[in-house]
Amino acid sequence: MSGENIIEVEHLDAGYPGVKVLEDVNFTVAKGEVFALLGGSGCGKSTIMKHLIGLNPAIAGTIRIDGLEMNGENHERILRRIGVMYQSGALFGSMSVIENVMLPLEEFTRLPAAARRTLALMQLELVGLRDAADKMPADLSGGMKKRAAIARAMALEPAILFLDEPSAGLDPVTSAALDDLILRLRETRGVTFVVVTHELPSIFSIADRCAMFDRARHAMVALGRPAELRDSCADPFVRRFFNRGKG
Repeated sequence: MSGENIIEVEHLDAGYPGVKVLEDVNFTVAKGEVFALLGGSGCGKSTIMKHLIGLNPAIAGTIRIDGLEMNGENHERILRRIGVMYQSGALFGSMSVIENVMLPLEEFTRLPAAARRTLALMQLELVGLRDAADKMPADLSGGMKKRAAIARAMALEPAILFLDEPSAGLDPVTSAALDDLILRLRETRGVTFVVVTHELPSIFSIADRCAMFDRARHAMVALGRPAELRDSCADPFVRRFFNRGKG
């Protein structure tokens, strides 16, 4: 981690029109950090991510991404700085793997088709899927779909990658391989990661720090390193989460 903040969240009220899910959320994410958003179902962690990527406007408060305040004026500039991998991968089933990866390049650049294909192949090589470039998503395993989605999210060389439940539905071996990929991208590309997850092995494997949210209190209830929250946090809700319900 460099220590310089690439994400700043100040006094954020998160939710949807007429529904406030979380109140007065404050945290920062440093460049090169792997930062996890944790909590039970319905606690607001995915809602926070939607605000961070500009998919939903915040109810109140300020979000800055790489120095730019998240608003309508800056949204397109911010989109060039981030990549997103959704829980299911969200690959377009009617397009081949490489066509999926090329899509952001078609949307945001004027590169010729040959250059777009070359860049897409480079991203697929990075995630170990070059040989699957011309396959259809239906022909991929669950882990391969996740890696293809990461390749697409990396297409524009973003500074930040947002991953929504990357390990969901994967077996332990495939999940561990995906964790290794995340750490490798952080080391080789300097990418900052914000990861929505509830998988404890993955949290301890990849996360530098975590923010934890509680649905009942509509609040962020803990912020820190995973081991510190497991061993030293005074909040019993947090301790139960990290100790699998053992307080």
